Amino acid sequence: DVVILYPSGKVSNVQEKQLTTLGQNITALEVNGTFDDCQAMVKKAFLDKDLISNKNLTSANSINVARWLPQMFYFFFAYKQLKNKEKDLVFSIPSGNFGNICAGMMAKQLGLPVKQFIASTNVNDIVPNYLTTGVYTPKPSQQTISNAMDVGDPSNFVRIIEIYKNNISELKKHLSSYSFTDDETREAMTFIKNNSNYIADPHGAVGYLGLKKYLAINDAQGIFLETAHPVKFLDVVEPVINETIELPSQIKEVIYKEKVSIHISTYDELKQFLLL
Repeated sequence: DVVILYPSGKVSNVQEKQLTTLGQNITALEVNGTFDDCQAMVKKAFLDKDLISNKNLTSANSINVARWLPQMFYFFFAYKQLKNKEKDLVFSIPSGNFGNICAGMMAKQLGLPVKQFIASTNVNDIVPNYLTTGVYTPKPSQQTISNAMDVGDPSNFVRIIEIYKNNISELKKHLSSYSFTDDETREAMTFIKNNSNYIADPHGAVGYLGLKKYLAINDAQGIFLETAHPVKFLDVVEPVINETIELPSQIKEVIYKEKVSIHISTYDELKQFLLL
């Protein structure tokens, strides 16, 4: 059985249809809250002795290292495609729960020659603030147009800190982090489309902005990562680029289906559902 938790009203229409029209063994729970609330419920479930004595639970999001460890391979794949392997390489990764960038930093531990990683965030700037102040202060997330990064307490950042043995000075030699507003993100999407005819989704645009900011003061070659096909964030992308994006066949299959979800607000409701 697969159970999906997602924050009500905080995902795009296409995302919601992808989550709520699958049927079969998949149930969507629409949570009255934020991504952080969904994640807190899942973490609490794993520690609930009453629940785990009755159910075998595993997570398919980046709480589980098995979700993001395979992502290491495309950092190597990107490196393989570089024409110039002598020049310093930096990766800019749009970061929310920090699983993807954690995979990149693990790839570096395995020998991938990366000079620096850039964690590019939206206004949920917990990590940029930490690297500036040395104080890690989770806070309630703010809703943005790059909603997959609306995280106020990223699960995987503690793993990154552990890689560098809680030494912030050492960590800063390998990680930079910048935050950007929705307006800056929209401007970047427009610039990318006008100058390269590439349609970036809002998360990829944030990754682009982080790379651009880093390269303005550092000599290196850079790669920024995307998050998803822009159609997944259609309601954001189309008004920005002033174009209609054709729906891929996979999206056409779900977009007109009826949404089916169960509303919950508390952990107890999640627990009751899982124990059914």
